Amino acid sequence: MAERLVPKGCFDIPDIPAFIPRKLKPWIFIVFVLIIQFSGGVYLAAATDMVGDKALLNEDILMAGYASLVGMSLNFAVMFRIKFRFSTRIQLLATAIVLILANIVCALSDSPAVLAAVCFVAGWFRMQGTFACNSTIQLWLTPYRDMSVFFCFVYIVVDGTIQLSGIATVYAAFFAQWQYMNWIICGLLAFMMIAVAILVRPVRCPMYIPLLGIDWLGSLLWGVFMLCFTFICVYGNYFDWWYAREIRGVAFVGVCALVVNLWRATFLRHPYISFMAMKNRNVVRAILVYLVFFTLMATEHVFEHSYAAQILGFDDTNLIDLNWYVFAGIAVGVVFTLYTFANRKWRYKTMTVIAFTLAAGYLAWFYFGSGFGVEKEALFVPLFLRGMASVIISIVFLTSIVQSGLHFLVFPQALVINGFAGAVMGAALGPAVVGEWFRHVLMRNIVAAGIMPSHAMVLAMKEIYGWLLIAALFSIVVMAVSYGPVRPFAIFPKWRNIRRSLWRLVTPELPH
Repeated sequence: MAERLVPKGCFDIPDIPAFIPRKLKPWIFIVFVLIIQFSGGVYLAAATDMVGDKALLNEDILMAGYASLVGMSLNFAVMFRIKFRFSTRIQLLATAIVLILANIVCALSDSPAVLAAVCFVAGWFRMQGTFACNSTIQLWLTPYRDMSVFFCFVYIVVDGTIQLSGIATVYAAFFAQWQYMNWIICGLLAFMMIAVAILVRPVRCPMYIPLLGIDWLGSLLWGVFMLCFTFICVYGNYFDWWYAREIRGVAFVGVCALVVNLWRATFLRHPYISFMAMKNRNVVRAILVYLVFFTLMATEHVFEHSYAAQILGFDDTNLIDLNWYVFAGIAVGVVFTLYTFANRKWRYKTMTVIAFTLAAGYLAWFYFGSGFGVEKEALFVPLFLRGMASVIISIVFLTSIVQSGLHFLVFPQALVINGFAGAVMGAALGPAVVGEWFRHVLMRNIVAAGIMPSHAMVLAMKEIYGWLLIAALFSIVVMAVSYGPVRPFAIFPKWRNIRRSLWRLVTPELPH
């Protein structure tokens, strides 16, 4: 262990002047990445206040939030190109400016289309700013470029700030107004801009790589497809699914965008997402696991909030305090994954079984323990298990993408698929399916049994939790009997090798 710490002691960031102590330099970038991650434009925890204040639908707020995730996912394919085209200083300043504008627009605008478009752009820049910070301190976090270690840091930041920003948003709205969260974030971003202007020098990359050969049209079409997919999942019930022209029209546009992109990928030299990335075994496996796992966890988005608010009678502050339980699960899950998966090199199969077992524990608690009169403290166990399970799955399967055997020029394309499957499909498709299922079961209980809506809701919840628990246990059995000897060995290539690969990529595109 002492040997591993020797390179970290020599770590330096040339972008920051020498009068700043070396040990302090990485922490400056950690502060930057936390500010960026807290910056969302639209804050889903304030959805109730925004709906009442702006006369919007709850679906409008959700769509804006998911549009941000789509923008973040699309950025993966070009984030290395941007890094080797612009200095870290320029990337951080541009990110701060865009996020400040996004927070101002989202605080003032009442147009669903504007909110979604602004959040989409903000998500793209938020991912680039996060990558600019994380890539700068990567060798400080893991001198041997072990991505299973690096992703533990990434997810404690990303998943942790999601929970903490929700807490901050609700308390800002409780003590003042929901817009105050936007103004606080604008102030933090302005502080970051001043700090970057003073502390970060405009250091150019050793090899200037122009932005040539990027399939920007493909990026746009993939964005259209992802947004159409999300729109159907979010607004499906509101528009009564396929009976509505809106859903059919959006589905047609999304299918057209997908077909055109797949057609273009057959002849383009460098499509935005190639078939090599789409067909990779680890990528396909990750998509399937994400779909199953996040469908099991979809109850979080469908009726967990309604149960706590309507059945248990929690107000907004008590509801958001539950985020602390999830945050505790995330923190313990990251530490556990760092020790077992990253350092002890436990198998992918073992970690996946553990995550699904934790998910089964979450579902089992709500199936057997939910009802009337449950104390807030009793919810610690299931929410802790949910947070721990989700972060383990995310770290393990993102690491598997690095270890997929893809050439590094194709690897960022796989990250786009992974981001869309995990963050967008996982968050939108599962709740859409489980939500429709819940509504049918709820109406059946009310009509057939003739009981009070609150009792019907608890019975419907228990029924769905029971079936999802059976599905989770079945998944555990399938994984337990399968053969999976692979252990993590996901080593990130050296930055100079990445620069050379990207330079060879753009050389044929340069004018002669």
